[in-house]
Amino acid sequence: MAETATCTNGEKYVGDIKGGMKPAMKITMMGMVDIRPKSFTVDLLCRPKDLEEDVALQLTINFQDRSVIRNAKFAGVWGAEERKIPYFPFTAGDNFKMEIVCQHRQMQVFLDGHRLCDFTHRVQQLKTVTGLRVTGDIKLTKVA
Repeated sequence: MAETATCTNGEKYVGDIKGGMKPAMKITMMGMVDIRPKSFTVDLLCRPKDLEEDVALQLTINFQDRSVIRNAKFAGVWGAEERKIPYFPFTAGDNFKMEIVCQHRQMQVFLDGHRLCDFTHRVQQLKTVTGLRVTGDIKLTKVA
């Protein structure tokens, strides 16, 4: 998954996670936040070809209420949202490097090298997490 991608004005980036997620695996996204952003979303998808796909992790970065919302969806049902973060690190017009690191029990999210939040796995088998989708008010320059 080493690509250059653009994701602006609601366009999508969709990529495969070959072999599925596993502990110690890391997904890196680099890009720039739009000048007047509303939000962007990063989804780790289970079986992304399914019409009613499961979402192992959805990160929604909302600039209006300065939140980073985490959630998961299985069998069409969303779980409880998690919102607690130590700070809101995104700034309109700035570059960023986001890393999602898979651990045995959780995903850890880093922004520009600083740990932002964790999300305890709700998916039964990590190897079923085989897709990445990014939408919203950013321009991606690298996904690896």
